[in-house]
Amino acid sequence: MAIQAGQLADPCVMVIFGASGDLTKRKLIPSLMHLAKDGLLSDHFAVVGVSRSEMSHEDFRTKLREEAQELARAGFDQEAWDWLEQRLYYMAGDAGDSDTYSHLRATIEEISDRHSAKRNYFYYLATAPRFFSEIVDQLGAAGLAQEEEGESWRRVIIEKPFGSDLDSARQLNRDLQNVLQEHQIYRIDHYLGKETVQNIMVFRFANGIFEPLWNHRYIDHVQITVSESIGVEDRGGYYDHSGALRDMVPNHIFQLISLTTMEPPVSFDADAVRDEQAKALRSITPMSPEEVLKMTVRGQYGEGMVGGETAPAYRSEKNVPGDSATETFVAMKLTVDNWRWAGVPIYLRTGKRLPARATEIAIQFHRAPFMLFRQTDVSRLPPSRLILRLQPDEGISLSFGAKKPGPVLSLDAVDMDFKYKDYFGTKPSTGYERLLYDCMLGDPTLFQRADMTESSWKIVAPLMDVWKALPPRDFPNYAAGSWGPKAADELLERDGRKWMACAAC
Repeated sequence: MAIQAGQLADPCVMVIFGASGDLTKRKLIPSLMHLAKDGLLSDHFAVVGVSRSEMSHEDFRTKLREEAQELARAGFDQEAWDWLEQRLYYMAGDAGDSDTYSHLRATIEEISDRHSAKRNYFYYLATAPRFFSEIVDQLGAAGLAQEEEGESWRRVIIEKPFGSDLDSARQLNRDLQNVLQEHQIYRIDHYLGKETVQNIMVFRFANGIFEPLWNHRYIDHVQITVSESIGVEDRGGYYDHSGALRDMVPNHIFQLISLTTMEPPVSFDADAVRDEQAKALRSITPMSPEEVLKMTVRGQYGEGMVGGETAPAYRSEKNVPGDSATETFVAMKLTVDNWRWAGVPIYLRTGKRLPARATEIAIQFHRAPFMLFRQTDVSRLPPSRLILRLQPDEGISLSFGAKKPGPVLSLDAVDMDFKYKDYFGTKPSTGYERLLYDCMLGDPTLFQRADMTESSWKIVAPLMDVWKALPPRDFPNYAAGSWGPKAADELLERDGRKWMACAAC
């Protein structure tokens, strides 16, 4: 779906389950304030927060205002907040109690009529994943999920994780589709709200320079790094059940891979784009158990130094067992079995307590033939590289060889660097603005489809099986503040390659 510049979102009521939680205060409410500031929300818009805590509408507004002022600081916009605050409502209720939904129906119908929202509703499930199916079932039973053709719409936004393995992902999809049609389901991944992620398609398909080079004839390999300098903080209980593989790879990283490797879609319509992403995911070669042992690495951080300060070992973190075998680092080598990417490995790594917070996609091109330079002082030809930086400093850089000034022929790598903030300025963003806006407009392009989530879990299923059968014996095997276990470096060294230094480091 092509969105016109400045198009207003549809009139609607947003219902947030888990309205007293961290996601609501840190991401959802600030995002709505930013959308209000940009004039993209309809005047016929309202929010109903649902949570167990007893609060009045005014208590809810005061709580969110204080949190928004604290979190946004310089990004707090009083005028936008005043506009949004008068549209905030609250309802106490238990998500597992059917009475909650009969009360909710009466509440949102009244608020919808008050704000002329045309009884368009979307539900944001900012809750623990175990409640997803139950909430959707209850919405269906209460008549809150049924659309009136040509009159009103109903949509549900599901936060990751979309299951914890292939079987649970399939079950979740079945549960959702028992009540909702696929076009009503919006599986959100906030990484896809980042400007550089959205720009991957524009960069590839709107520039005649790069798309002809985007194949195995010119590209040597691809590296994807998603690193975090923080530990698990207060999420030890959740993280020890999940681990780095489940937490990052089937969602964030595979979305980046699919956008990087997909074929050009016939249009920017949602299903045209997602069809190509799904094809790219299905083209990733599945691993045998032997290949899992050879082509994947897992690690867990021990005590070390991060940012000049001592960082505790993972097993010393709050709510983490002292003998935990959960991985906090993952690296692997993937191959894509199609004509475009035949023979081009994709290396990925992600982990906690690494030296820097960075998300980058690095495209390394083949080295040029050396014959022309054999009789010169040039000792080597550096490969050209294209780096797509997603965070913390969004932008794109191109590294290539150039002659140093002087009478002797000598080469050096130079960088052409584009930074979003330099060209377009900066504006407050959580990464959720575009996604909430798209949901209100009914554009699911940046949301995952059922077949995409299942394809992602299929790829990692062999890893999970092998790792479960063979518990690690060397944890912890990297120090906090390092780039992971030595085996991650050896993964590339066996192929005559090495990890690129991140621009953020």
